[in-house]
Amino acid sequence: MTPPSVNRQVLLTSRPDGIPQAEHFRIVETAIPTPGPGQVLVRNAYLSVDPAMRGWVSAVANYSEPVAIGAVMRSFAAGHVVASQAPAWPVGTPVTGMFGWQDYAVVDADAIERRIDEPDLPISTALGVLGINGVTAHHGLLRLGEPKAGETVVVSTAAGAVGSCVGQIAKLQGCRTVGIAGGPAKRALCLERFGYDAAVDYKAADFVERLAEACPRGVDVYFDNTSGPISDAVLTHLNVGARIVVCGTASVASWNPWPQGPRVERHVLVKRARMQGFVIFDHPEAAAPARADIARWSRAGDLRYVEEVLDGIERAPDAIAGLYRGENPGKRLIRLADG
Repeated sequence: MTPPSVNRQVLLTSRPDGIPQAEHFRIVETAIPTPGPGQVLVRNAYLSVDPAMRGWVSAVANYSEPVAIGAVMRSFAAGHVVASQAPAWPVGTPVTGMFGWQDYAVVDADAIERRIDEPDLPISTALGVLGINGVTAHHGLLRLGEPKAGETVVVSTAAGAVGSCVGQIAKLQGCRTVGIAGGPAKRALCLERFGYDAAVDYKAADFVERLAEACPRGVDVYFDNTSGPISDAVLTHLNVGARIVVCGTASVASWNPWPQGPRVERHVLVKRARMQGFVIFDHPEAAAPARADIARWSRAGDLRYVEEVLDGIERAPDAIAGLYRGENPGKRLIRLADG
C-alpha cells in the first residue's frame, strides 16, 4: 500500500445529543506532522471503534473530558513508528495508544500505551482481544464478578468485543454461561463461535420466557453492558449473593434528561447482591496480567475472537452509530494500512 502524502483526520464538528452520527464529524487533510524532541510519528494501521466513544463526545458528565469541537476524534489506534526523536522507540516499533482517528499521529513518548509484543498475533488484536476490550472483560469478570465453578454467568451484548471475551473467560472458570444478543445471527455466533451454553435473543417476542428457561438455577454473576429492559429482566433471576458488574449502558439513548426506570434496590437488598460499576482506565495494573492470560488462551485455541474490519478512514464518521445499530459482530475496526 502506497503511503499517503497527507494526513487525513476525522474531526468532531458538533456536539451530539445521544449517539454520535456521521453528521457530527468531517474528514480533513493536513500536512504529515514532524516529531520534535522526545516525540515519535506513528503511522496508524488500525483505528478502534468502541461504545465508550459515545461518552467521550458527550457534554453530559462522564469519566473523561469531552473531545473538543474541532479536535481529532479520540480513539485507540495501532501502528508503527515511522520517525522518532525518542531513543527508546526506534523506527519500525509496533505500538498502540490513544492516537486518534487519523493516518499519522505525533505523540510524546510517554503517551504510547505499549509496544505491541505479540508478533505471532495480528497487530489488530492490540485494539480488541488484547486491548481495552479484553482487559475490561478480564478485570471486570474475574476481579469484580468473582465467578466460581458451577455458577451461572449471564452476559449482555454477548457477541460484542467485551461480552464475547467475558463469556469465554467464564467458561474457562468452569461456569455455565448464558449470552444475550440481538438477532438470530448473533445468537448463533454466541453458541457456535464463543461457546455459550445458552443464548437468548433480546429482540424476540418471547425474550423474557427464553431467559427464564436459560437460567433454571438463577443468576450468580451478571455482566451488564446494556442497562435498560434487558437488565430489568435479568435482575429478577438473581440468586442470593449475586454480583452485578456494570460495564456499559448501551440501551439508553440519551442521558439528558436522566432517564428513570424500574427500581433495583429491592433486588439488591433481598438477594444480598452486589452491584458495582467500573471504568477500566482506573485500573492500569490490570492490563499486563489480562493480556498475558488472554494471549495464552488465544494461542491455545481456548479463547476465540471476531473482528469486523471497515476499510478506509471514510468509514469512520458513521462507525460509532453503527455499533449502536447493532451492525457489528465482535470488535469493530477501521483499517488504514497493512498491519
